[in-house]
Amino acid sequence: MSQKKAMLIDLTLCVGCNACQSACKEENQLPPNEEKYLSLTAYTALDKYNDLYVRRMCQHCDVPTCVSVCPVGALSKTEAGPVAYDGEKCIGCRYCLQACPFHVPKYEWSSTKPRIQKCKFCASRLARGLQPACAEACPTGATLFGDREELLVEAARRINAEPARFVPRVYGKDDVGGTSMFYISPVPFEQLGFDSRMGKTPMPMLTMSALSKVPNVLSVGGVLLGGVWWITNRRAKVQAFEASQKKDPTRPPEDKP
Repeated sequence: MSQKKAMLIDLTLCVGCNACQSACKEENQLPPNEEKYLSLTAYTALDKYNDLYVRRMCQHCDVPTCVSVCPVGALSKTEAGPVAYDGEKCIGCRYCLQACPFHVPKYEWSSTKPRIQKCKFCASRLARGLQPACAEACPTGATLFGDREELLVEAARRINAEPARFVPRVYGKDDVGGTSMFYISPVPFEQLGFDSRMGKTPMPMLTMSALSKVPNVLSVGGVLLGGVWWITNRRAKVQAFEASQKKDPTRPPEDKP
């Protein structure tokens, strides 16, 4: 069984060169222009707080809330660590946007076939034994990729070795149950826009007791959403077939949707 992967981001080493975003954009074939915030075309971005640069991206939670609320399985947590997204399954309910505690997923509102866009943790590169493009491109070592448990040991080592340089906390170690992205910082995380009030319990666990009291409602809701998706797809296929019949009345019955 492969080790779960993660990244350690040392904010004291980031110089704001934006090589991480440039590499991410190239890997994902996104427009190359520099962006300061997460968007449909920026899966990672750099905020600046006083003299510190802070990378933003999908945290790839160990127990992802987005996965727990998706009614059709378009989002899934992989063994290696990434939270994967399957646009072919997505019905556009946008529950993941509301559920994500880090406000990461972005929705293609203007598209005729909208999808969710976010950091993929370079899952295809990981499958080939490579590190994420952003980690590979970082010239200062501010982003370190490796096995999750080994990175936690390294983060603790750095903090203990230089207690005057770092606050005594690894953000992401157990926040909302733990994530695949760790941060160590010279200043309290609250000063850098991080939410430190979410606690250590995975958010899906917080709602488990409530959800268990309404299983029938949830089941019916899931069926209805799936039904709406099926009907919409079916209607589109029927319309396409009818249009083709007008152009070619000889089209054989077996080609019907």
